[in-house]
Amino acid sequence: MRGENQVQIIINYKDMIKEKKTVLIIEDEQTLLKLLQKAFEKEDIKTLIALDGEKGINLARKEKPDLILLDIILPKKSGFDVLEELKADAETKNIPVVVLTNLSEVVDVEKVLELGAVTYLVKSSYKLEEIVEKVKDMLK
Repeated sequence: MRGENQVQIIINYKDMIKEKKTVLIIEDEQTLLKLLQKAFEKEDIKTLIALDGEKGINLARKEKPDLILLDIILPKKSGFDVLEELKADAETKNIPVVVLTNLSEVVDVEKVLELGAVTYLVKSSYKLEEIVEKVKDMLK
């Protein structure tokens, strides 16, 4: 009887421990990257960082984050290419991707949504806090 109670306590304790959500930020603008990283960490969200598209794809495949925040204008591989590759890969296709960029043309918005992004945010239209809130809502 005593052994059963101990097992039950351990199981309940594991249920109480929440694993941190992880966001992969694929962004080459260092200042924004650091601000986002600090803001997410304040909210107890783990961040992974990639400064170019190739590293972003590799990190996404390796770490399987809960959400990806993706810029479009990136070195080595554009955000369009990154998104297309992620959505074509069985390992990463179900990871939600939020595009955060300075591009605001309707054609760009339509393209990323067709490629599988869950939403498109223009950097200049949102405050840092609003971006963090949107991501937090998507992680729930």
